[in-house]
Amino acid sequence: MSEEHPVSAEFASPWTNLVTFAEPTAGWSAAGRGLTQLATAMAGRGHGAPLPAGDPTEVLAAVAAELGRAQLPEQGIGAAAALDRLADVIARYGIDLTHKLTAAHLQPPPLTVAVIADALASASNASLDTYDSGPATLAIERWAISTLIRLVGFSDAAGGVFGPGGSYSNLLGLLVARDHTAARHGFDIRRHGVRALPRPVVLCSQLTHFSIHRACAALGLGEQAVRPVPVGPDQRMIPEALDAELAGLTADELPVAIVATAGTTDFGSVDPLPEIAAIAARYRVWLHVDAAYGFGSLFSDRLAPLLTGIDRADSITLDLHKVGWQPAAAGVLLLSEVERFASLSRSVAYLNPDDDIEAGYGGLLGQTLQTTRRPDALKVAATFLTYGRRGLGEMLDTCHDIARYAERRIVAEPQLELIAPATMTTVVFRYRCEDLDLDQVNAELRRRLISSGIALIGRTDVRVRGDGAARTCLKLTLLNPEATETDIDALFDQLRRVGLEVESEGLPDGQDEMVTARD
Repeated sequence: MSEEHPVSAEFASPWTNLVTFAEPTAGWSAAGRGLTQLATAMAGRGHGAPLPAGDPTEVLAAVAAELGRAQLPEQGIGAAAALDRLADVIARYGIDLTHKLTAAHLQPPPLTVAVIADALASASNASLDTYDSGPATLAIERWAISTLIRLVGFSDAAGGVFGPGGSYSNLLGLLVARDHTAARHGFDIRRHGVRALPRPVVLCSQLTHFSIHRACAALGLGEQAVRPVPVGPDQRMIPEALDAELAGLTADELPVAIVATAGTTDFGSVDPLPEIAAIAARYRVWLHVDAAYGFGSLFSDRLAPLLTGIDRADSITLDLHKVGWQPAAAGVLLLSEVERFASLSRSVAYLNPDDDIEAGYGGLLGQTLQTTRRPDALKVAATFLTYGRRGLGEMLDTCHDIARYAERRIVAEPQLELIAPATMTTVVFRYRCEDLDLDQVNAELRRRLISSGIALIGRTDVRVRGDGAARTCLKLTLLNPEATETDIDALFDQLRRVGLEVESEGLPDGQDEMVTARD
């Protein structure tokens, strides 16, 4: 515990008779009082920036020093001191996603109502595997899944399940696709494994999320099964190229799935779903849509047309802890036909014996790889009931407007170059200057913004003119609907100032010897 921040008697007193367990009423009340006391105690301690200023190694070392020696103590220090210590390091060394100049990742500020509901979910400690692990939260998840099914346009035959994130949902979606495709060709993967399969192929765009490759590795298909399909200048999969890839498969190659991306991480671009769905139907190949980012477009009348055709998918990944403003995790996998979860089905004597299931005591164990699973749907249900589609759509429209404003600022700045316009809430650009390596300049510019605590922006690599090596670019991911054009102006003012600093000082560690721009 830092001596700078001792626990006051006023702060400690509510914990004197702390309820041991978070039981309804008394336990929930204690948790609420605890958060109130922590908020009071932390006043003035925060760094007031997107991230704490300083070298990352020093920041991490400072947190470790505050926590003390990494071993389980023989005797605890009590709730007041423990919570004060953790809240203190979060306030002084953590990320502030509500700061208007936090714009690096698909990591939004969480809605207060969702945070409260998430605490309620933790207090219940229910699970979703069986009825007797949490009947109310089981019903809430089913309600939330049904709501999402209707939003996407699936039929009543559809189903879904919550999970820890988009990477997991992509893994689960490809697992179901693998087993369904194999069964259609006479192979039982569950019993015999993947060795009986012909050479598997998973087709996706060049910009597919890396989790698709990891999923193929984990599922025994191998990363070599991933067949990248070219994208056009708009960063969207070219349907004709997909068609040619499928037509060119040999007799010993088995197309397991086509993966379309609805909202690429860097650009927010959406593959042409109607055309891809038509190709998938013609070749009878499973269509999985990774809409972890883009699914939130369905909240907005303005942006919903981007996802036209998503209702023709066999499976869909979505993350409401991206566009949805939920505390992580709030990932979901939807299937157009719930029966396709069949290869995951399990009847376990101590959890869900068949006669219990027939009597209505089953749960969602057979729709996921998880057993114990927290009720993340509770915060989603609270958000849907609080804001409705219109309220969430207005927040997304505001973020989109801010991204479009940032795009205009970039175009107006002589030292900035627009690389990709805003499709949803992301805009890619780079800083330009003479006589220094632009990749190194842009990387150093971003690091200086972060280490100074001024702003948090992202970076990525893009083939700037469609060919040659990928170049280091900067990226804004704008998911704070309370940010304004004034905030965007302040961000670019700081960015230009730091860029000029880098130019005038040269690059560190002798990097400025590379004086020939690579463009």
